[in-house]
Amino acid sequence: MISDTTIRRLALLGTLLAVYGELHPFADQWAQAGRDAYGKRLHGSHPVHRDGAPVTPENPALPGECTLSASAHGRRCATRHVLAYSAVQTAGAIAVTRACGYRLTAGPLLVGTAINGLTHALIDRGPVLAALARRIGKSGYIEACAAVKLDEDGKITTALYGPGTAWHELDQELHRAISVAAAATTTWLAVCPRSHREG
Repeated sequence: MISDTTIRRLALLGTLLAVYGELHPFADQWAQAGRDAYGKRLHGSHPVHRDGAPVTPENPALPGECTLSASAHGRRCATRHVLAYSAVQTAGAIAVTRACGYRLTAGPLLVGTAINGLTHALIDRGPVLAALARRIGKSGYIEACAAVKLDEDGKITTALYGPGTAWHELDQELHRAISVAAAATTTWLAVCPRSHREG
């Protein structure tokens, strides 16, 4: 016979998997500012403007303008994106579990949010995903499946990142796989006699 604790764990795990998985596209795309989508993968010590455009002789910094290194700008963009992403995921988890009559305590929820958020930042910055892709033999897939774009001058270019690319597919599926670990960890921490409260 299945115990009440096991039933509660399975119910909460299923709920969190549904929330994290189904809210992921919204949190990762709709809740992400365009400037952060573009800027989060910038790296390097060269200076950039606040919009991420490089400082060049043709596009110099204005007097008194605050510039950043490309890496600092990339970290700021990734941080803003992850904060918005985490807010959507956390709000969704609270709303759905409470609507189902379960009060998820703060500690387990914050641990799950931290797992999703911190790994999201590492993946979205780029080097971790690139290294993992090389390790498992996916570099050729990334290079072969790029998106073809038409720039403002009518010139055709290719992009390795963004919708329609292998990079984007690998990124999305890795986030979803990690959300399973986040949901399982949250469930394991939440469903025990001292932390479980219903109603």
